[in-house]
Amino acid sequence: MKMLLHICCGPCATATLDHWWGGGIEVTGLFHNPNIQPLLEFRRRLTGVRDLADSRRLAVVEDLTYDPAAWFEEIVGSDVAGRCARCIASRLRVTAREAAASGFATFSTTLAISPWQDHDAIRAGGASAEQEYGVEFLYHDLRPAYPDSRRAAREEGLYRQKYCGCLISEWERYREK
Repeated sequence: MKMLLHICCGPCATATLDHWWGGGIEVTGLFHNPNIQPLLEFRRRLTGVRDLADSRRLAVVEDLTYDPAAWFEEIVGSDVAGRCARCIASRLRVTAREAAASGFATFSTTLAISPWQDHDAIRAGGASAEQEYGVEFLYHDLRPAYPDSRRAAREEGLYRQKYCGCLISEWERYREK
């Protein structure tokens, strides 16, 4: 079975790839992350995904579009509440659209490994994209493998970020509490 895997970053992809490969699934990655800001952070994460792809011989489709104004307009608008669910759904829609156009049987996301992500939003966004594009969304709660992904990222020398990606998540991570 062939899967298109949305990849948010190299560290999250490590144990996620191990999981899907261990199940006999042929994986191709998709780097589509218009939420990542600023541009230097976007480039660091893209480099991390490229490094992982090289070391693991993973084919990756790269969406190099960088337009934070368009992302803010689509995701945040005037309502910051719910932005994460809208961002997840947006990235999964693009993944499903690319999977359908390229003949993949399934799609998934590395977001499913993170204890910081909204897993209800991942499941809902994946189900909606599956219905819209007719490609099966495979969800597995990979949070138990999160420590393995952190260890593998350190061992492989991958860039490890400190926040989800958008400016709002960076502010939430570093603001004084």
